[in-house]
Amino acid sequence: MMSIGSNLKSLNSSIPKNITLVAVSKTKPNSDILSAYNAGQRIFGENRVQELEIKQKELPADIQWHMIGHLQTNKVKHIAPFVSLIHAVDSLRLLQEINKRAKQNNRTIDCLLQVHIAKENTKSGFKIEEIKTVLETSNAFKNITIKGLMAMATFTNDIKQINTEFMKVNKLFTEIKTKKINTLSIGMSGDYELAIKNGSNMIRLGSAIFGKRN
Repeated sequence: MMSIGSNLKSLNSSIPKNITLVAVSKTKPNSDILSAYNAGQRIFGENRVQELEIKQKELPADIQWHMIGHLQTNKVKHIAPFVSLIHAVDSLRLLQEINKRAKQNNRTIDCLLQVHIAKENTKSGFKIEEIKTVLETSNAFKNITIKGLMAMATFTNDIKQINTEFMKVNKLFTEIKTKKINTLSIGMSGDYELAIKNGSNMIRLGSAIFGKRN
């Protein structure tokens, strides 16, 4: 079995240099995160606010913490003081709350708009046709910066379908891309190579780094 350090080393040598690797550390113990940290990894993604808060207090201060899961408006205040990037912004109400909490902390918080591309209704996000309006509306919020888009493909083994979904979001990203809006976060352990082919420059990998979940 390869170690966390070896996994990271082989991943970093196989992915293009312009790709940001987010190590998905949800449910993983601090010891695993420290192994990745000692191998040079600095960006970690969590999907539960409570777990994120605890880890942020206990682990090295130079870690950049990304909130990658669904975020409830009433939980924003807990991570607003330190969160580096919020991936799954799926409503204007949430944007408003992030802006409010960022202001209270004298910060500007970076966000990604979640786009709904999957066949499953359980996945949230804005419709493709809503994104440009949301970007215009968000200009009024002075304490957030929209850095780009995030999306999750349908949970399926059908590569063609995943590819079609990634192509859709990449087309939208190309249309809205600016110097500031420059991040496309698609791709997880099972489909990141396909995501990179479709323009992704941020991938979220858990099992590819830490091994299979229990």
